Amino acid sequence: MEQVIKIKKIIERTHDVRSYRCEKPKEYHFIPGQATEVSINKEGWKEEKRPFTFTSLNDDADLEFTIKSYFDHPGVTNELHKLKEGDELIVREVWGAIEYKGPGYFIAGGAGITPFIAIFRQLHKDGKIEDNKLFFSNKTDQDIILENEFNSMLGKNVVHVITHDANSKYIAGFINEDFLRENVEDFSKKFYLCGPPKMVEVMQETLGRLGASPDAVVFEK
Repeated sequence: MEQVIKIKKIIERTHDVRSYRCEKPKEYHFIPGQATEVSINKEGWKEEKRPFTFTSLNDDADLEFTIKSYFDHPGVTNELHKLKEGDELIVREVWGAIEYKGPGYFIAGGAGITPFIAIFRQLHKDGKIEDNKLFFSNKTDQDIILENEFNSMLGKNVVHVITHDANSKYIAGFINEDFLRENVEDFSKKFYLCGPPKMVEVMQETLGRLGASPDAVVFEK
């Protein structure tokens, strides 16, 4: 099922991340954390499908995608960055294994934060965000997507970890076994993972060693 939607608003989030607010098709529903395959409604790009997560809420009037563009090659995200309000995207059926299953720890690397944006926005709206914690890894402070919104929603329950800037105002280092030992109080809780595939793989192994149940680890399979 393909549906053409018009871009209504483009919001600059960081130097290489934008939110695209678009028309929402009728009877189009999703769970926070889910995604769809998106392509650009232009000749040569219609069949270039890429998975992007919804960062709006299901009850919102519009659809929103928050997408990082990679300018080092002429791919879909680079082409997306050239689009203007009024241009069109093509969306398809909803899918995805990441959804909220109870209080826990969210571990995100870079643009891997996107499935968690709608989850945290929904929890905040419902007044249920309190028992959740976010560990968010980025290369530099300037790369943090929705920094102010996460700081406002989560307060002390968001921990920013910066990997490539020793002068960061946040923690300089990596989310690794030592970090988790120091910052996780309860390994019996849920863990939500999203980021580069290697990071997700290493986190699964590390959490297993630290006592987390494989059944309690939520990630995109």
